[in-house]
Amino acid sequence: MVIKLPKGSIFLAIFTMFSVMVAFPAAGTAAGWPDCLKDKALGKVAGNILDEAMCAGRGPETLKGADDDYFRDMDYGVTKDPEALAKTLDPYVPGIKPEDALKAAVIGRNNWIVWTAGNDRAWNKVDQFSFSRFDLLKTLSSHDGLKFSRSNRWNYLGLVNEPCFTEAKGPREDRFGLWLDVRDPNCPADPFEDETKYPGVKIGARGQNIPAGSYYGYATGVVGLRLFPNPDFDEEAQKKWDPERYYTDPSYYNDKNLVRPYRVGMSCGFCHVGPNPTNPPVDPENPKWENLNSNPGAQYFWWDRIFTYEANPADFGYQYFHVSRPGALDTSLLSTDYIANPRTMNAIYNLGPRLLLALKSGHEELKGGEKNNKQFSDFSVGAPGTPLSLFFKKSDQVNGPDQVWTPRVLKDGADSAGALGSFNRVYVNIGLFSEEWFEHFNPIVGGKPITAIPIKTGRENSSYWQANEAQTADTALFFVAASKPDLLKDAPGGSQYLTADATTLNHGKEVFGERCARCHSSKLPEKAYTFFKDGGCVGKDYLNCWNAYWAWTKTDEFKQAVKKIVTADDFLTDNFLSTDLRVPVTLLETNACSPLATNAIKDNIWNDFSSSSYKELPPVGPITVHNPFTGEPRSYNPPGGGRGFTRPASLVSVWSTAPFLLNNSLGKFNSSPSVESRLESFNDSIGQLLWPEKRTGNFEYVTASGKKLHGEVDLTTTTSYLKVDKSYLNGVVQAGLKLVSDLPPFLDILHLQNFIDKDGNVLLGPIPKGTPVALLGNIDLDYRDSWIERFEYKQKLLKVFGKLLFDLKALPKNASDEEARKIFSNLVDDLLAVNKCPDFVVNRGHYFGTDYFKEEPGLTDDDKKALIAFLKTF
Repeated sequence: MVIKLPKGSIFLAIFTMFSVMVAFPAAGTAAGWPDCLKDKALGKVAGNILDEAMCAGRGPETLKGADDDYFRDMDYGVTKDPEALAKTLDPYVPGIKPEDALKAAVIGRNNWIVWTAGNDRAWNKVDQFSFSRFDLLKTLSSHDGLKFSRSNRWNYLGLVNEPCFTEAKGPREDRFGLWLDVRDPNCPADPFEDETKYPGVKIGARGQNIPAGSYYGYATGVVGLRLFPNPDFDEEAQKKWDPERYYTDPSYYNDKNLVRPYRVGMSCGFCHVGPNPTNPPVDPENPKWENLNSNPGAQYFWWDRIFTYEANPADFGYQYFHVSRPGALDTSLLSTDYIANPRTMNAIYNLGPRLLLALKSGHEELKGGEKNNKQFSDFSVGAPGTPLSLFFKKSDQVNGPDQVWTPRVLKDGADSAGALGSFNRVYVNIGLFSEEWFEHFNPIVGGKPITAIPIKTGRENSSYWQANEAQTADTALFFVAASKPDLLKDAPGGSQYLTADATTLNHGKEVFGERCARCHSSKLPEKAYTFFKDGGCVGKDYLNCWNAYWAWTKTDEFKQAVKKIVTADDFLTDNFLSTDLRVPVTLLETNACSPLATNAIKDNIWNDFSSSSYKELPPVGPITVHNPFTGEPRSYNPPGGGRGFTRPASLVSVWSTAPFLLNNSLGKFNSSPSVESRLESFNDSIGQLLWPEKRTGNFEYVTASGKKLHGEVDLTTTTSYLKVDKSYLNGVVQAGLKLVSDLPPFLDILHLQNFIDKDGNVLLGPIPKGTPVALLGNIDLDYRDSWIERFEYKQKLLKVFGKLLFDLKALPKNASDEEARKIFSNLVDDLLAVNKCPDFVVNRGHYFGTDYFKEEPGLTDDDKKALIAFLKTF
């Protein structure tokens, strides 16, 4: 049955009104700081501002990578054996000495886990852009007024508690009264806090009334988050600071002008360090370093709870983030692509074999600013004559654009300008050089035209940027050494879940070769790579090459050739278990929002980090989407220019990575990282993948095969409002609201009092219970086609906004859901017309090997069971 969903939205009004109503913080320097504009006479910030380090006179040579092997017990102790480390790296860096291999791996891992590259400034600003919903200082706290503390941080937030800390039982005098974790005195000191070895950047209050600290910050008790003295916390701010009110008084902690004593920086490890699948902690709230790995990804992350720490379902901000299932978050959250698009955190496995695969099928062309990405050949590890020098070739009159051979990173394969470019973009995405970055868009809320951040500008104006680029080659080498598969046979009790029946395993191998290897193996018949030969299958020609390849994989020639490969004893050895090719969503039938992401398309924020060949990809053709209210199927044509494709996930250690699909929507989530719990989730997830009729949901839809299935549309769970604290409104708006609030009700002929709560804050709503979140969250405010189409589109937006204002003012105060549904019923078609991703079923697609895939007959139950037995050995 098709569910009855309420009709209505205030989302557009919220963000249209922001630019007029809200007094967001400026991107420039704080009062009393040095003037960080290179040329004040230019009168602009973008391209003309220095980061805090360069502003303070600190060059990149003063921000060197740390060589302390503090995390040596992590990652199966990979740095404990320099000889073995050198042997692993030798195919990529021939003749590397054990001491050099050790140094590179240590610096690379430290870069991943504790280096935040000055992004504490960015996350401090994000608190303001989120109207204080997101507050990492509270995330780190154990105040008894919060819903979480260190004792339940894993189960409630999904965050990894750092070993060597205990829970704060009260305010800490050495942390300005904050309830932050306390370091165990029996543990060795955190070497990254050494202010002599890693002196902090002195700017503003740092080094004045508060310490400068270390440029790695202080350890916090949460892996991946580091604490930095706030340069804005001057003597005046210190006088106004009240730690108890910070935890208990909304009128105090919701004030956008509140200056906290610390800023929190975020490393890549925050989203990527997780429990070791084959050596899980006995108590996940209290892991040891040997229980943690750098590469699994934050599979247990509750992003909705982290981002809206008060977890109030009546707050639409909570509803918006609540669509993020555990282990998934919207990586375009800050960079704002106007799609509610939570995706899983990628595990990083078999990076070395993945790099070698790129030499066969990862060819891309770079032009313009894309050429500014660092490549292996820019470092000694990619020196001429070494294998890593093969991944990049400079342009010349014969070969034209710069040539790069690269893994395609991100779900849509958008990171395509080189492996190191992918690493570097990650750091920018989490706040590196926010001084410049935030000039190109409004984080989270949008409403400002998005422009590309040039690599050239970052390199010229940011010491943190240059220091980061200097370290990412080592980070790559660390993952070449450390990203080994986690095998079920090596896990405690793992053998009981594996079959010893050779007949079943051989059957599973044959099924995998015939139906799965064409997308999920980096070992294929050599003919497979001829379909994607250098120069012939990039950009506009790619889809033709893909279609020819796909047709060939259905022939007996392919099936016989791949069978020999899959049944060989070494098939799983150094197999990335993905082709890293771009697969059209028309074939996958998975939710289209991820392949419709726009951050990396031409002239958008990540323009310099994606290849020209990505930006020239053709449209994939029409897909079927469904009206979220009536269930009516309709055709939708995804635009080209990079959009419409998905990179197959690697199946390395697939037994440990459930739930499945891009957004973790397929299968049961289990909060325990134990082997038993992982297998329970795997069995449920793989069952739903191979038997789609087992999938459940509140919505009925039609597959390309013409058959119907049940799926899930994410709906608001209760009546909700978006609250904007009055302190975030500019002075004119505040005065106007006060005037309206004081009017006798009979004089409020426009019913504006409906939007003001008793404290003078703006309360926008109601959004009825059961509203499709993506209907509101996917409204496109940065339409980018021709100026004529852009003009027509803006007329649509104005039409929606006009209807919205008319309907909202007609609602009585404290309107019921039913009243709101009736009032908003005339907005549905208009909202769908401005929706950037009109695909609402989140757990659909990937019907390969089932009766719901129209191109091939489904597998038998015995085929599927044998396949599952083989998958468990990955």
